[in-house]
Amino acid sequence: MAALSLLSLIFFTLCLLASSSSSKAPNPTTFTLPLSPIFTKHPSSDPIKTLNSLSSASLTRARHLKHHKSNPPIAKTQVSPHSYGGYSISLSFGTPPQTIPFLLDTGSSLVWFPCTSRYLCTDCAFPDVDPGKIPSFMPKQSASSKILGCQNPKCERISGPNVLSRCPDCIPGTQNCTQTCPFYTIQYGSGSTLGLLLSETLKFPQKAFMDFIVGCSIFSIRQPAGIAGFGRSQESLPSQLGLSKFSHCLISRRFDDSTQSSDLVLYRGSTSDAKTPGVNYTPFLKNPVSNNSAFREYYYLNLRKVLVGGKSVNIPYKYLVPSDDGYGNGGTVVDSGSTFTFMEKPVFEPVAHAFAKQMANFPRAADVESQSGLSPCFNVSGVKAEAVKFPELAFHFKGGAKLELPVENYIALAGNSSVCLTIISDNGFGPDNSVGPAIILGNFQQQNFYVEYDLENERFGFRQQSCK
Repeated sequence: MAALSLLSLIFFTLCLLASSSSSKAPNPTTFTLPLSPIFTKHPSSDPIKTLNSLSSASLTRARHLKHHKSNPPIAKTQVSPHSYGGYSISLSFGTPPQTIPFLLDTGSSLVWFPCTSRYLCTDCAFPDVDPGKIPSFMPKQSASSKILGCQNPKCERISGPNVLSRCPDCIPGTQNCTQTCPFYTIQYGSGSTLGLLLSETLKFPQKAFMDFIVGCSIFSIRQPAGIAGFGRSQESLPSQLGLSKFSHCLISRRFDDSTQSSDLVLYRGSTSDAKTPGVNYTPFLKNPVSNNSAFREYYYLNLRKVLVGGKSVNIPYKYLVPSDDGYGNGGTVVDSGSTFTFMEKPVFEPVAHAFAKQMANFPRAADVESQSGLSPCFNVSGVKAEAVKFPELAFHFKGGAKLELPVENYIALAGNSSVCLTIISDNGFGPDNSVGPAIILGNFQQQNFYVEYDLENERFGFRQQSCK
């Protein structure tokens, strides 16, 4: 019965999608979009349970980024439960344009939205989210919607090089095949989404981009909003728009459903090698692995060392850069879709130990650690948190760039008398079975930093500033 219902939904979707074209617009230099935090507080409003939700979501995200493997017949990417700690943008698709919210995600590439009035999302009853009122794109109301055909070269980007073998009605060498590109399935840590690929018009105030490939999802699990993939693959938004760079500044959020926003700026056209004043740069690092396209999608950085309280932590080199042994494990990636920074156990343990050693004047809050999923946590009762001298935390990258974090970017209050380090790890990952990136820099650590992805010059830049 469930299978029949899904087939009916798919047939209904195919009937809704229409075809047409759109006119070209002038070619600008930059586009600026509001960037807002997405956060849904834990229903109990308990700060420890809120931290537990965030750490669990971050760990789920890390597991998927690390273990993701490419599988050409089914398009897969990585997303997080974005009701917990993400940042959103709004994009306008269609003719006339329909504006839809998306989660900004530098750890994946496909752009997709909830689609049609029949969009079904199961397990999407998050606090402040009504599954029956999820904003969805209506292809029937757009004159520029086209279903992507099986012989369209862009179909191969998502469905893999053998896509024609899955299109039995397409005769090799002919140009009149009317079969649609196969359905995509995006799998992520705790759910999935399914849909058809559309060719649509993406509109900004200054310019319209025709033939933009976007996913029209008709069924999802735990995914109440779409994803704007800003990864390195061909189907990502930066790749499709031909961006030379993009930058953002993530406003500080205290998990209070703030309505404030900051800017996401997209740049087209060459910017030469000009550097933004005051910005520290480090080159992007390519993962040498060739048998896992997922790892080539991430933004790797060449991390040289981690300092706690001004002292370098002893971290085995093999975790700092991806290996060239054909597997590509290890290394550091920057990810806007993760909340808390993840460190593999052999990296996390010396960092946490160095931190705890320098906080030895305060007792460990073991009960808070078990409830929040964070560690180490400390009992600071009787002392104002702002009066506690916390060890400084810094990341040093190739080229001399130093990411020196303010305390609020790595310490969180857990109730009235405890504080915790907002870096997570997983006891399931050990030195013998570690896969994927060893360190994932999350958005919590990027708050109140101007961050620049210079794609033309293959470098990552950052500068501390207020993002309000």
